[in-house]
Amino acid sequence: MLNSRVHLRIHGRVQGVFFRASTMDKAKELGLTGWVRNNPDGSVEVIAEGSMERVETLVAWSHKGPRHAVVNRVEIEWEPYADEYKEFTIA
Repeated sequence: MLNSRVHLRIHGRVQGVFFRASTMDKAKELGLTGWVRNNPDGSVEVIAEGSMERVETLVAWSHKGPRHAVVNRVEIEWEPYADEYKEFTIA
């Protein structure tokens, strides 16, 4: 199984709509590790590691997010898998 790591920056109405908690729930459901945090510019940032298929599922989910989110743009940067995290957390 090929493992991968992605770094996302999600823009739009993504703060104050449970985006971080929903991302953590989705990542844990997929068995991914990493973190999610709010940025001062109003975006949400994610680092996720795990199997390529499951990481791609999280990337696809991030284009919509939770029910009240309005995602305008997702910046996607694939990075070398680092096996850096033990779980998925809100940073």
